[in-house]
Amino acid sequence: MIVARMTVRALVALALCTTPVLAQEYPAKPIRALVGFLPGGGTDLLARDIGQKLSAAFGQQVIVDNRAGGGGVIAAVTAKHSPPDGYTIFFGTISTLAANVATKPNLPYDPVRDYAPVTTISFTPYFLVVHPSVQAHSTREFIALAKANPGRINYGSTGIGGGAHLALELFRTMAGLDMVHIPYKGGAQLISEIFAGHIQMSYSVPAIALQHARSGKIRILAVSSAKRLSAWADAPPIAEAVPGYEATSWQGVVVPARTPRAIVNRLHTEIVKALHSPELGGRLEAEGAEIGGASPEAFGQLIRSEIAKYVKLVKQAGIKVE
Repeated sequence: MIVARMTVRALVALALCTTPVLAQEYPAKPIRALVGFLPGGGTDLLARDIGQKLSAAFGQQVIVDNRAGGGGVIAAVTAKHSPPDGYTIFFGTISTLAANVATKPNLPYDPVRDYAPVTTISFTPYFLVVHPSVQAHSTREFIALAKANPGRINYGSTGIGGGAHLALELFRTMAGLDMVHIPYKGGAQLISEIFAGHIQMSYSVPAIALQHARSGKIRILAVSSAKRLSAWADAPPIAEAVPGYEATSWQGVVVPARTPRAIVNRLHTEIVKALHSPELGGRLEAEGAEIGGASPEAFGQLIRSEIAKYVKLVKQAGIKVE
């Protein structure tokens, strides 16, 4: 019994001694950054920008691994089953870390139980965008057009039950519109379908929408936030046409549960530095995004509160998820 107790104490002491050493040595090899959507979307762009900053800070390559499908579920499950050693980080979204709980039965992961939160990245409004051929130049005109053509306007999202889909469904139901939803695997695929005219309307994050609106490939009608963005001040809030409407997207980094806290802290520190760098921080602010950087505890609380909010929203609004 005495030997057993001494063995346990020795193991605890060894663990306490090894954790700081582990943090000092980390990372000793390349890090995989999982993204649940195709290359070119908003989350992918953020992952690549932050990955470059982390590579410079760590002296190790950060490799973005796009695992598109299921509204981010494939990447989330991959992250869940990865070793908790800090060499797999997951760029989660409002969809994968909150909305999916409300919209996907038998979800094969638990956003609260299966991951250790690191930090928030940004909070971003959506632009309501349409194909240039759409005969509407404001939200009110678009609503009138949709009501005059029930079931004939296609609108797209980056996945069934995702944050953008729920925000669009909320707009559709509050405005009383009959439109056809078409889901895609990522923002890049979605925007190309708008270019081709296969869908007439969608939501897009500023990082993608602005470049294409400036080239005339799409038209921005409004913004989902409560106020206008300086990056495209011509877009009034949707709430001016649909009173009470507001929706934003957010992203954050998590790692597999049981990842040592020293590694979580190291990742948090370097990601926050990246977010406040002149290049990345300046771009996010120019696009109207609120820069993240929350503590692991605060991010964990956000995930829990957002899950509760979306479970309530889906039930109260009667949003139908295929």
